[in-house]
Amino acid sequence: MDSLTQIALGSAVAALIAPARHRRAALIAGGVLGTLPDLDVIPLSIFGADAVSFVTWHRGPSHSLLVLAMFGWLLWLVLRRWWAPVKEAPARWLWAMQLALLTHPLLDAFTVYGTQLFWPLPGSPVMVASIFIIDPVYTVPLLVACAAAWWLRERRAANWWLLGGVLLSTAYLGWSLAAKTVVERAAGHTLAAQGLPDAPRFSVPMPFNTLLWRVVVMTPGGFLEGERSLMADRGPMIFRSHPSDRVALEAVAGYPAVKRLNWFTHGFLKAERRDDRLVLSDLRMGLEPEYIFRYVVAEGDGQGGWREIAVQQLGWPSQDRFRLADIWRRIWKEPNRERPEI
Repeated sequence: MDSLTQIALGSAVAALIAPARHRRAALIAGGVLGTLPDLDVIPLSIFGADAVSFVTWHRGPSHSLLVLAMFGWLLWLVLRRWWAPVKEAPARWLWAMQLALLTHPLLDAFTVYGTQLFWPLPGSPVMVASIFIIDPVYTVPLLVACAAAWWLRERRAANWWLLGGVLLSTAYLGWSLAAKTVVERAAGHTLAAQGLPDAPRFSVPMPFNTLLWRVVVMTPGGFLEGERSLMADRGPMIFRSHPSDRVALEAVAGYPAVKRLNWFTHGFLKAERRDDRLVLSDLRMGLEPEYIFRYVVAEGDGQGGWREIAVQQLGWPSQDRFRLADIWRRIWKEPNRERPEI
């Protein structure tokens, strides 16, 4: 999730647990701890990580529940020796610090980017993909709760504001999971009717909401893309078919950067030839034909094959297809059923 949300979540959780007399200190400390895991971008930048390493190592060790639990405990041991609030209420501050840290990667795991919750254990990043990286409906209750707690200080009402904010935001996460289940059920029915019941797929909400969803399905010749509005759509889903150069992707599958991308994206990659260069796009973030993460991984060798090159990340797309007005209209309007389906 975005930094503001992580700060608000860390602040709310820490202030809810810490003693009332430490509430403002907990709001500040929780906010710092809540955003701390995302500072992994600093060493990645300093040490000059290449484009693929930068993206795939972000939300890595710094977001591991195992690493953060140990770090939180060590930090608590240090603060217990010299910081008065922790010395006065060590048990409550241990829980406040640990949960401010651990809720960060847990929340990140609900996005499609993926989070390495169990690093260094093997396995692909966890991506529940039930909430967009920025969602005001989740964030606003936390911000309001933190502002109220700061104003009310030690008064009992502050606890109720904090509890209400955390419960509302958590309930919204629960709703996002229920919405995702409905969308995937609809997609499953359509795909089964088309002979693709077991095709790899993922669903993710469109920007800033959980009412309109995007579903991507991998096929032997490429992939399918469709949307589902929980407010307007009632019939079978409409999917659009798009090509992907699977032969080229298999030819470069052994390249270290490609192997890393394939692991990171759970295999949801699009391959296309552009000006005799092979471009891989992460299908999870963006809309056809524009994706946030696109990489040039190879160039033609002049003999019909590919030659590995230093990975180059292409610039961000124009974002024209992320216009809020279009998303808003699509939430409330079902697409024309006369359009051909897959």
